[in-house]
Amino acid sequence: MTTAKKPLIGLTLGQLQEVAASIGLRPFAAKQIARRLYVSRASDISEMTELPKAARAALEENYTVGRTAPRLASRSTDGTVKYLFSTEGYLTRGAGGRDIEAVYIPDRDRATLCVSSQAGCRMGCRFCMTGRQGYHGDLSAAGIINQILSIPDSESLTNIVFMGMGEPMDNVDEVLRAIEILTAPWGLAWSPKRITVSSIGKLDGLRRLLDETKVHIAISVHTPYTAEREGLMPVERAFPLTRVIGLLRDYDFAHQRRFSAEYIMWRGVNDDMRHADMLARVLKGTDCRVNLIRFHAIPDFEGRPATREAMERFRDRLNELGITATIRASRGEDIEAACGMLSGEQSAATQPTAGQTLQTHE
Repeated sequence: MTTAKKPLIGLTLGQLQEVAASIGLRPFAAKQIARRLYVSRASDISEMTELPKAARAALEENYTVGRTAPRLASRSTDGTVKYLFSTEGYLTRGAGGRDIEAVYIPDRDRATLCVSSQAGCRMGCRFCMTGRQGYHGDLSAAGIINQILSIPDSESLTNIVFMGMGEPMDNVDEVLRAIEILTAPWGLAWSPKRITVSSIGKLDGLRRLLDETKVHIAISVHTPYTAEREGLMPVERAFPLTRVIGLLRDYDFAHQRRFSAEYIMWRGVNDDMRHADMLARVLKGTDCRVNLIRFHAIPDFEGRPATREAMERFRDRLNELGITATIRASRGEDIEAACGMLSGEQSAATQPTAGQTLQTHE
């Protein structure tokens, strides 16, 4: 991708109308461009044959489609694939210098892509590799949409989860723009029920997400106790869980969307009945489903995964108390693609082998 030119992917219909006007085209041409970008999956402006040749030439002076293939693909024994993407040309702020990752998870009749919204993260959760590396920049909507359009299995995707690198609500403008492109009739025309956004509970962004979309919401909880959560997630001081849950109580999750709580489990830390009972009290009165997640070990963090037996007891206790709880299957741990393991840094375990390296193209 030519960095001096602006990417067309990631632009909304209103923005594409401005582009069309700048090269002397009428507003309806924006829908033609959008259809080529998001439905036909064009990789080059020359494919936009609905536009006059002169208009295509004018468009090419300042714009590129903006599609860039992943630099590397690492495949797990369970079928999960982790893709490494360059952030060059895709950051709206930040110093850059770090790649980002997206994870493709096939599962029977579902194919989910876990996308990143930032390079690194400024939330500082101690148990997360992304948080441990610090913040390197915000992805533009183009950088988010590129992950979705540029993987080999793009057209087979059934679900998108914003659970990759970064805190989506810390980059809410670009995330909302990407969601608009995913759900608008002129874009990919997905139902918002196919999209889940995960957050630590950054309140200003979360409120906008709730008001402006109908996507599913997942909140990182991990412990119902304030002091413990502060020790694991420093953002508890700025965005206490009680305030986050209080905000969510004001919205209807019974029909339009789903609210879930993400709960990573550590042995002897948050896996006993005391925590289960308190979690049920915190979530009481909400239509919340709890996803119990086995901790995946990372360097320099002392926590150990809870046992399967402890996770099952915890799940059963929550269900007894009227809170629907399930244990999420762990996927992609052998390629460092599981929850909390994304770093945007090519590790020894994911060095390219014959046939793994992917060429970058526009």
